Amino acid sequence: MPTQIVTDRQIYERLIQDAIGMATSYIWIATADIKDMYVNKGKTMVPFLQTLSELIETGVSIRIIHAKEPGPAFRKDFDRFPNLIEGLEMILCPRAHFKTVIIDGTFAYTGSANLTGAGMGAKSEFRRNFESGILTDDPHLIRPLMDQFDTLWIGSNCEPCQRKDYCATYHELIG
Repeated sequence: MPTQIVTDRQIYERLIQDAIGMATSYIWIATADIKDMYVNKGKTMVPFLQTLSELIETGVSIRIIHAKEPGPAFRKDFDRFPNLIEGLEMILCPRAHFKTVIIDGTFAYTGSANLTGAGMGAKSEFRRNFESGILTDDPHLIRPLMDQFDTLWIGSNCEPCQRKDYCATYHELIG
């Protein structure tokens, strides 16, 4: 697939509906905001967390970096899928503001959309945000996105960070 710009509802259609389900090994998601998001499954709407739960069942590893705690609706849906407790790795980093989704290291989204219904374009036409981003399978574009994610994931930025007192990652790393 050639690198392409996606906007608004296209983000949901091409990333959430089409690409996420094609993951076979791993998905890395970075977002500033994370909320309960519902997605189409057949003729019904289901929590996106159900999609992630089903992917975990097939052996897909999922990591999420997010900047603030999800709301109570997210937590309620999270609790409906017990395999997320062991199978979904999450790190809270208050400085994370990049929005990236990497699938199997061969496909990526980067852009303005948070992992929310309004951000990803999953809401109705007049209730979603105006967002844009890039979808790509170009390794030269994916590699720097993976490097940024991995650097944050392993805690390389934690020691000099001025917000480390608020960061669960830092306290877990220094144990």
